Parts: sequence; C-alpha cells; structure tokens
Amino acid sequence: MTLAGFPPALCRRIVIKIGSALLVDPTGNPREAWLRTLVAEIVARRVEGQQIVIVSSGAIALGARRLNLAKGGRGSLEDAQAAAAVGQIALSQAWAMLLAEQGITAAQILVTLDDLENRRRYLNASATLERLLSLGVVPVVNENDSVATAEIRFGDNDRLAARIGQAARADAVVLLSDVDGLYTANPHVDATAMLVENIKTIDAKIMAMADGGSGSGMGSGGMRSKIEAAKIATGAGAHLAIISGHVDSPLQNWSNGGRGSIFHAADAKRARKSWLAGRLTTRGHIAIDAGAERALANGNSLLPIGVRTVTGTFARGDVVDIVAEDGRVLARGLAEYDSGDAVKIAGRRSEDIAAILGDVPRSVLIHRDHMVLLNP
Repeated sequence: MTLAGFPPALCRRIVIKIGSALLVDPTGNPREAWLRTLVAEIVARRVEGQQIVIVSSGAIALGARRLNLAKGGRGSLEDAQAAAAVGQIALSQAWAMLLAEQGITAAQILVTLDDLENRRRYLNASATLERLLSLGVVPVVNENDSVATAEIRFGDNDRLAARIGQAARADAVVLLSDVDGLYTANPHVDATAMLVENIKTIDAKIMAMADGGSGSGMGSGGMRSKIEAAKIATGAGAHLAIISGHVDSPLQNWSNGGRGSIFHAADAKRARKSWLAGRLTTRGHIAIDAGAERALANGNSLLPIGVRTVTGTFARGDVVDIVAEDGRVLARGLAEYDSGDAVKIAGRRSEDIAAILGDVPRSVLIHRDHMVLLNP
C-alpha cells in the first residue's frame, strides 16, 4: 500500500496543519466552503478509524480584519498579539461550528514554544492530546500568539505541527500549503524546477532547495520552515507530507494521484530522546574534540576529558548542544553539571573531579541515556 494520502490502514493518527492563506480569504473572512470539504474528509477518515489532530493558523489574519489593523496585523508585536486575541475566538468558533455540524466535538489547545520545550509541560500536553483523542474529540491547536514573544514562540505553525505530532505520537503530519511540495528550486521563478516526491534523508542538498519566503504574505513560514518541521517529525518516527491546499478535498485529491512530497520517517527514537531531538532551544553549547566525537558515535557518554569549551549558562538537567570542532551540532543532551562546574572540569579526567569540585557526584558530563545523536 502506498503512503500517498496517509491512509488509515497505515497511519492511525495524523496531524493536519492548515496555513493562514488557506483558511482566510483576502478579505479576512474564513473560507467556509473550502473548510467544509476538509471537514468532510476528516469525518470520512474517522469512520475508517483514523484519529485527527488539527493545527490551525489564522487567528492573526482573522483578528486583523476585525480590528482594521494594517499589514495584516503584523506591523508590530503589539498588533499581532491584539489581533490574535480577537481572531482566536473567531477561529475556534469556526472550527467548533463546522465540526459540530458533523456531530464532532472540537477542543481548543493554545501553546507557546516554552510549553513544548519544558519537559513537564510537554508531557502534560501529550497526556491531554491522548485523552481528547480517546474521547473522540478533534483537538484544534494553535500557537498562543496573544502572549507569545520572540523568545517563546515558534514563529510558524509548520514546526508547531511537527512538535504536536511528536507529542501526540502521530504516525504522520500533513502540511497543507500554497505549494504542492518540495521543488529543486523555487517553481515561481524557475520553470525548470522539479517536484521531489520522496525524501529519505534530509541532507545539505535538500536544505539548499528551501526558499525561506511565505508566498501569500499572510503566513510566517516558508519552505525552510517546512523542512525544519520534517526533520522534527521524521526524527520522532512520523512521516511528513507537503501537499497543496488550493483544491477542494485536498487529502482525497492527494490520495487520487495529486502531487506532493513525502519525507519518510526515520526509525522511531525513545520518547525522551525524541523530545530532546525536536527541541528548538537549548541552554548552552559544549564543544568537544575529535576523540570525544568518535566516542559519542560509538554510543558512549560524554566525559569531561573530551570537552574543549563550555558556553552558555545552564543548570543540571538543562538541555545543551554538543558541537564538533568545526561547529557541527553532533548531539543534544541533559547536562549532569551546571555550567560553572562544567567549565571547571572541562578537559580533565573523571578521577580529577573530586579534587576540583570537592566531590564526585557523577563521572560523566552527559550520560548516553540522556543524549540523542542528531546526525548519526
């Protein structure tokens, strides 16, 4: 059976992300006729046993019209927050009404980046999603733009969809987009650009195909954000597809031979390591030498002797990146020491820790059980 369409027989649980340009028309109103075709598809898939989570943009675009704000509500952080506060009500009402017409209960979940970066809150979000789905509810998720600032926001719902897919333990993520997949170049400016239908590995060649702009002017994402989302989703064991939303019943259109790109899932990591790999923020960086890099590749913990430099301010248990001598991010893990003590023991043997710190609570800087290799 083909993965095209992410059929219920292969993917029990999927996340569907809808961008602002698809959900809101140029006048700032919801595109209800199109949304009804999508809701009908959701109903059909639920009948077949598939569980659906929706990640829906559109709050800022809807609120900006109601408040008559310039630049679609994105002229300033304050405008965006005000537009989101007003528009989120309209957005949730639209989803609740359309799903209720089909006898389905909707739930609203608003999150910030910090909610999914903090391990405890991430697990709470995961538990809430699991319970809602078990009750037959369709969760509708959006970034909480009314309170999010630059430090605690995703900035685009592509990566949010991937992280929600991770938290929901989804089998697949679908990004409904204003383009029908990943092209070798920007198809709007290069007539020779070709669609890449299947991506098994996200390497430098794939990243070079990304175009960072948002074509609609409403949203905040571009192809680069979609590839970053694919890295998160596939690393967590979920497939991710980019397909066009500029057709009625976009999922059925894709299933019937419509164009799209599929990023194929990697082997699923354990839940904790998947969460680590998918994080978008870290507290510090630990630069290591070539010997330590080889040791990590062989599945070993990070010992202080292999550390060259420690940067950032972090506490024990915070997430830090481990970088190679040439700056490549090799791994991510939970620090066993705070940054001050890590600086003191960097480059020293484990048996020297007692003399330096006064005791030896842990012999490693980052344990292999609390570490995930990002490019194994």
